[in-house]
Amino acid sequence: MNNPNHRPVARETTAVQVHTPTPITPAPAPTPVVPVQPGHDPTVASIVLPDGRVITGYALNHAQPEPAAAKPAVSRTAVNVALGGVGFLAVCGGLILLTSFIAALTAFISQLIILAAVIFGGWIAVQVLGTRGQRGGGTTVNIRRAVFKRSHFHG
Repeated sequence: MNNPNHRPVARETTAVQVHTPTPITPAPAPTPVVPVQPGHDPTVASIVLPDGRVITGYALNHAQPEPAAAKPAVSRTAVNVALGGVGFLAVCGGLILLTSFIAALTAFISQLIILAAVIFGGWIAVQVLGTRGQRGGGTTVNIRRAVFKRSHFHG
Protein backbone atom coordinates (compact mmCIF):
# COMPACT_ATOMS: atom_id res chain seq x y z
CA MET A 1 0.00 0.00 0.00
CA ASN A 2 2.68 2.38 0.73
CA ASN A 3 4.57 1.10 -2.22
CA PRO A 4 5.18 3.91 -4.70
CA ASN A 5 5.36 1.50 -7.58
CA HIS A 6 2.00 0.16 -6.83
CA ARG A 7 -0.64 1.00 -9.33
CA PRO A 8 -4.30 0.61 -8.74
CA VAL A 9 -5.86 -2.21 -10.66
CA ALA A 10 -8.96 -1.53 -12.62
CA ARG A 11 -11.86 -3.58 -11.54
CA GLU A 12 -14.53 -4.84 -13.76
CA THR A 13 -18.00 -3.83 -12.77
CA THR A 14 -20.85 -6.21 -13.23
CA ALA A 15 -24.50 -5.41 -13.43
CA VAL A 16 -26.37 -6.06 -10.22
CA GLN A 17 -29.38 -8.29 -10.50
CA VAL A 18 -32.13 -7.94 -7.94
CA HIS A 19 -34.19 -11.01 -7.17
CA THR A 20 -37.66 -10.50 -5.75
CA PRO A 21 -39.14 -13.52 -3.97
CA THR A 22 -42.38 -14.89 -5.26
CA PRO A 23 -45.01 -15.37 -2.59
CA ILE A 24 -45.97 -18.93 -1.75
CA THR A 25 -49.63 -19.54 -2.15
CA PRO A 26 -51.19 -21.80 0.49
CA ALA A 27 -51.89 -25.28 -0.75
CA PRO A 28 -55.54 -26.15 -1.12
CA ALA A 29 -57.03 -28.51 1.44
CA PRO A 30 -56.13 -32.12 0.64
CA THR A 31 -58.81 -34.38 -0.65
CA PRO A 32 -60.66 -36.21 2.07
CA VAL A 33 -59.55 -39.69 2.96
CA VAL A 34 -62.02 -42.49 3.48
CA PRO A 35 -62.15 -43.32 7.19
CA VAL A 36 -60.93 -46.75 8.21
CA GLN A 37 -63.27 -49.15 9.95
CA PRO A 38 -62.24 -49.77 13.57
CA GLY A 39 -60.58 -53.09 14.17
CA HIS A 40 -59.01 -53.25 10.68
CA ASP A 41 -55.53 -52.32 9.62
CA PRO A 42 -55.52 -48.83 8.15
CA THR A 43 -54.99 -48.62 4.42
CA VAL A 44 -52.35 -46.48 2.81
CA ALA A 45 -53.80 -43.26 1.47
CA SER A 46 -52.36 -41.21 -1.36
CA ILE A 47 -53.07 -37.54 -1.94
CA VAL A 48 -52.24 -35.74 -5.17
CA LEU A 49 -51.33 -32.12 -4.61
CA PRO A 50 -52.25 -29.47 -7.18
CA ASP A 51 -48.63 -29.16 -8.31
CA GLY A 52 -48.58 -32.87 -9.18
CA ARG A 53 -46.72 -34.22 -6.18
CA VAL A 54 -48.14 -37.36 -4.56
CA ILE A 55 -48.05 -37.79 -0.78
CA THR A 56 -48.58 -41.30 0.49
CA GLY A 57 -49.10 -42.33 4.10
CA TYR A 58 -51.47 -43.67 6.67
CA ALA A 59 -54.64 -41.76 7.38
CA LEU A 60 -54.59 -40.31 10.87
CA ASN A 61 -57.71 -40.27 12.94
CA HIS A 62 -57.83 -37.19 15.05
CA ALA A 63 -58.56 -37.71 18.70
CA GLN A 64 -62.23 -37.12 19.31
CA PRO A 65 -63.02 -35.42 22.60
CA GLU A 66 -65.03 -37.57 25.00
CA PRO A 67 -68.68 -36.58 24.91
CA ALA A 68 -69.86 -35.02 28.12
CA ALA A 69 -71.68 -37.58 30.21
CA ALA A 70 -75.38 -36.90 30.16
CA LYS A 71 -76.58 -35.97 33.60
CA PRO A 72 -79.23 -38.46 34.76
CA ALA A 73 -82.70 -37.16 35.45
CA VAL A 74 -82.51 -38.38 39.06
CA SER A 75 -79.37 -38.08 41.16
CA ARG A 76 -77.60 -41.23 42.30
CA THR A 77 -77.92 -40.12 45.92
CA ALA A 78 -81.71 -39.94 45.64
CA VAL A 79 -81.81 -43.41 44.10
CA ASN A 80 -79.62 -44.80 46.90
CA VAL A 81 -81.81 -43.21 49.58
CA ALA A 82 -84.94 -44.63 47.96
CA LEU A 83 -83.43 -48.11 47.73
CA GLY A 84 -82.35 -47.86 51.36
CA GLY A 85 -85.92 -46.94 52.33
CA VAL A 86 -87.32 -49.92 50.42
CA GLY A 87 -84.82 -52.21 52.14
CA PHE A 88 -85.69 -50.75 55.54
CA LEU A 89 -89.39 -51.33 54.89
CA ALA A 90 -88.67 -54.92 53.90
CA VAL A 91 -86.72 -55.43 57.13
CA CYS A 92 -89.49 -53.82 59.17
CA GLY A 93 -92.02 -56.14 57.59
CA GLY A 94 -89.83 -59.06 58.53
CA LEU A 95 -89.50 -57.73 62.08
CA ILE A 96 -93.27 -57.37 62.36
CA LEU A 97 -93.67 -60.98 61.24
CA LEU A 98 -90.97 -62.04 63.69
CA THR A 99 -92.63 -60.25 66.61
CA SER A 100 -96.01 -61.71 65.61
CA PHE A 101 -94.44 -65.17 65.54
CA ILE A 102 -92.86 -64.65 68.96
CA ALA A 103 -96.17 -63.42 70.41
CA ALA A 104 -98.04 -66.43 68.95
CA LEU A 105 -95.40 -68.83 70.27
CA THR A 106 -95.61 -67.25 73.74
CA ALA A 107 -99.41 -67.56 73.75
CA PHE A 108 -99.17 -71.20 72.64
CA ILE A 109 -96.66 -72.07 75.37
CA SER A 110 -98.72 -70.32 78.04
CA GLN A 111 -101.84 -72.24 76.90
CA LEU A 112 -99.89 -75.50 77.11
CA ILE A 113 -98.82 -74.64 80.67
CA ILE A 114 -102.41 -73.80 81.67
CA LEU A 115 -103.68 -77.02 80.06
CA ALA A 116 -101.04 -79.06 81.91
CA ALA A 117 -101.96 -77.35 85.20
CA VAL A 118 -105.67 -78.07 84.67
CA ILE A 119 -105.03 -81.72 83.77
CA PHE A 120 -102.53 -82.27 86.54
CA GLY A 121 -104.68 -80.36 89.05
CA GLY A 122 -107.71 -82.43 88.08
CA TRP A 123 -105.76 -85.64 88.50
CA ILE A 124 -104.61 -84.53 91.94
CA ALA A 125 -108.16 -83.56 92.88
CA VAL A 126 -109.45 -86.97 91.82
CA GLN A 127 -106.74 -88.66 93.86
CA VAL A 128 -107.41 -86.64 96.99
CA LEU A 129 -111.13 -86.28 96.81
CA GLY A 130 -111.91 -89.51 95.00
CA THR A 131 -114.41 -92.08 96.44
CA ARG A 132 -112.20 -95.09 95.91
CA GLY A 133 -115.08 -97.22 94.84
CA GLN A 134 -117.38 -96.31 97.77
CA ARG A 135 -120.83 -94.78 97.64
CA GLY A 136 -121.68 -91.54 99.24
CA GLY A 137 -119.41 -89.28 101.12
CA GLY A 138 -118.39 -89.00 104.73
CA THR A 139 -116.45 -91.24 107.11
CA THR A 140 -117.13 -94.95 107.29
CA VAL A 141 -116.88 -96.63 110.70
CA ASN A 142 -117.05 -100.36 111.14
CA ILE A 143 -119.06 -101.18 114.21
CA ARG A 144 -118.77 -104.63 115.85
CA ARG A 145 -120.81 -105.72 118.75
CA ALA A 146 -121.47 -102.27 119.91
CA VAL A 147 -123.95 -101.64 122.67
CA PHE A 148 -126.23 -98.60 122.58
CA LYS A 149 -127.51 -97.58 126.00
CA ARG A 150 -129.22 -94.39 126.67
CA SER A 151 -127.86 -92.68 123.58
CA HIS A 152 -124.31 -93.41 124.53
CA PHE A 153 -122.01 -95.54 122.65
CA HIS A 154 -119.93 -98.07 124.57
CA GLY A 155 -117.66 -99.99 122.37
